[in-house]
Amino acid sequence: MTFFNIYSSEKTPKKEKVKIIIDYREKNSLVPSELMALNFEIQFQQLPLGDYIVNNTIIERKTLSDLQASIMNKRIFFQLTDLSQTNSLLIIEGNKETSTNIIHPNALKGFLLSLSTEYKVPFIFSENEKDTALYISLLARKPINKEISLRQTRSFLSEEEQKQFILEGFPGIGPSTAKKLLKEFKSLKNIFNASQEDLEKIIGKKAFAFFKILNIFEDTI
Repeated sequence: MTFFNIYSSEKTPKKEKVKIIIDYREKNSLVPSELMALNFEIQFQQLPLGDYIVNNTIIERKTLSDLQASIMNKRIFFQLTDLSQTNSLLIIEGNKETSTNIIHPNALKGFLLSLSTEYKVPFIFSENEKDTALYISLLARKPINKEISLRQTRSFLSEEEQKQFILEGFPGIGPSTAKKLLKEFKSLKNIFNASQEDLEKIIGKKAFAFFKILNIFEDTI
């Protein structure tokens, strides 16, 4: 029979809290306080890339309004170039009821397609700051299985190249087709607002699939 010494000074070691590194600019959001309430240790510092580092994953958090503004001023393209070199995740926070639309919905859809097919950066939608914290907490509790590099490499794209990049995210739209569309319609807004008939004049049979993708998710964003 084994006897346990209830008077032993040895204590059961406390489980170490998972540390989440957060960019200091996130202090203005409620996400850090939500993470603290979930019993995570947080550390603020200036991050060269992303807003959170969790289990060797760099997380960029953007509200839907912030994302649209970043698309407008082109800043998001430089961020994605760097994020694509790492183990990263983009969290898009909010929905169309709580956000102001400053770009055409189809332009946003085109960007999301480009995000997946060209930049290869995974993304998820969260409802609010609490929901974002829950996603981060789930990631923080997963075992670490991949190392990352914080090496920053920037490939500066011209405005026309950025437009072409977005268009090439659509299935069946290669460089030559994208250039044809831009040459004819001049802007992404004009392309996304064009009728199927107008698109067919430029890209032929490809117009059907392209037009269908532009409109199929109309109620999701």
